[in-house]
Amino acid sequence: MTEPERETLDLDVVFVGAGPASLAGAYHLAKLIERHNASSGEGAGEPIEASIAVLEKGKEIGSHAISGAVVDPSVFQELFPDDWQDAPWEAEVSEEEVLFLTEKRAFALPVIPPPLANHGNYVASLGKLLKWMAPKVEAAGVDVFCEFPAARVLLEDGRVAGVRTGDRGIGHDGERKANYEPGIDIRTKVVVLGEGPRGTLVKQLDRALDLHRGGNPQVYSIGIKEVWELPAGRVKPGTVIHTMGWPLGSDIFGGGFLYGMDGNLLIVGLVVGLDYENPYLDPHDEFNRFKTHPRIEKLLEGGRMAFYGAKAIPEGGWFSRPRGWGKGFLIVGDSGGYLNSQRLKGIHLGMRSGMLAAETIFEALRDGAAEEGPISAERLSAFERKVEASPIKRELWKVRNFHQAFDKGLAGGLLQGALGQVTGGRGWGIRNRLPAEPGHQRMVRLDSERGKRLSPRPPVEHDGGLTFDRLADVYHSGTAHEEDQPAHLIVREPDICVDRCTVEYANPCQRFCPAAVYEMVDDPKAEKGRRLQINFSNCVHCKTCDVMDPYQIIDWVPPEGGGGPNYSRM
Repeated sequence: MTEPERETLDLDVVFVGAGPASLAGAYHLAKLIERHNASSGEGAGEPIEASIAVLEKGKEIGSHAISGAVVDPSVFQELFPDDWQDAPWEAEVSEEEVLFLTEKRAFALPVIPPPLANHGNYVASLGKLLKWMAPKVEAAGVDVFCEFPAARVLLEDGRVAGVRTGDRGIGHDGERKANYEPGIDIRTKVVVLGEGPRGTLVKQLDRALDLHRGGNPQVYSIGIKEVWELPAGRVKPGTVIHTMGWPLGSDIFGGGFLYGMDGNLLIVGLVVGLDYENPYLDPHDEFNRFKTHPRIEKLLEGGRMAFYGAKAIPEGGWFSRPRGWGKGFLIVGDSGGYLNSQRLKGIHLGMRSGMLAAETIFEALRDGAAEEGPISAERLSAFERKVEASPIKRELWKVRNFHQAFDKGLAGGLLQGALGQVTGGRGWGIRNRLPAEPGHQRMVRLDSERGKRLSPRPPVEHDGGLTFDRLADVYHSGTAHEEDQPAHLIVREPDICVDRCTVEYANPCQRFCPAAVYEMVDDPKAEKGRRLQINFSNCVHCKTCDVMDPYQIIDWVPPEGGGGPNYSRM
């Protein structure tokens, strides 16, 4: 198939992904330029003319955005000082509880641990917040393009010259259909990558430029979440409950959360660290199990599950961030690892990283550093210095070893976390940095002596009222993909799934995927009588498969523009 002729679009600054980091960054940059130009006749330098755009792969702003979410509003107050309170907050946090669960009982901690104290914060739907931000971004002069997935970074001699959007109109057989449209090459002075966790373009750059050299690998969790409609008055808006212990036990990082929303809605979710050792573990099943706890079941009794979603969460901390700058690019938000796993918060950190990226770019534009093409690495390296001097560093440095401390279990992690509160993040016996390894490498092979002693837990029965199978949950995520397109989940060596993975790990993709995408099926036409079937139309874009595949042969790439879940009300 010959390479098509592609349209080229020249822009000055492109933000990839319309999450909180990118929207905050684009808005802040536009306002910096606006204020500069308003005073340019008073000795502040020449006016700046810059075209700024945000590319979003979802059908609309917020459709692919999912978070807990309890939001630290400090950056909203800074970015929108006049009307931040008009944002669609569900409620200010009013009641808090931290529970330690056993199978049948719940024990409330007598004191809320300081990192989980949320008074002054707000329960929110991230999708609604982004929908509130987007018109402000556009009113500031930024172009926002939905259904424009960035599929490839344009890397030329070690510099990022722009991005290529995905082709449209390719059939499942790889052939061009009658409505085929080649993607556009967008050439720019700087690309700001805010794709969320495990971003496609960040992965491409990491492979080419080794962005994690000298640091820890990123480690992730999966967050699985439902929104329930409850009888009136059941849960007060602004109620925040966090749990630890059952069903995950002492050897798996994670815990549960329940957040009261406006309109008698309740967020119920479970976070499971994607560095667990037992290949039989099924995070979706553990989420269902969590809901059967007497305390949780009582809250949900008489309610109706309305929405579902899942997302990978970057939890490695300060030392797991990739190098966030280079010639022609910056990396912000979850793509850059800006999340505090101890506080369970990242929206405010992601937004601030976007704002610091905006300030870095503005200074380069003001000084004429972008007149000859992509902004130099030297100029963009100022981003890291800004991060180092910002509240981001002050917050993340104190919890730099938090996730890694749980490698030895719940008790050790809690002890190190508590000690870290009084030692500035060092903990016991730690000079500066605890080492880490990618989560998938911790999975135990079932054909090893230790693996032979492992077994799956009894599955949770799906009753359709409290507990649901994957397909029912996917239905409630609003997920839709054009069926006649190539699978956007690329398994580079599918024979491994049959030849090795069945024996070594019992095909864990069937369990770690929360959306029934991966299925080993009998097929008499297949060489080995079995094959991997990829039900890509179920994909909720959580990226767990890309993270947790033990062979790292799965690549998640953007599907045709607009496809995926609809998280606008999540």
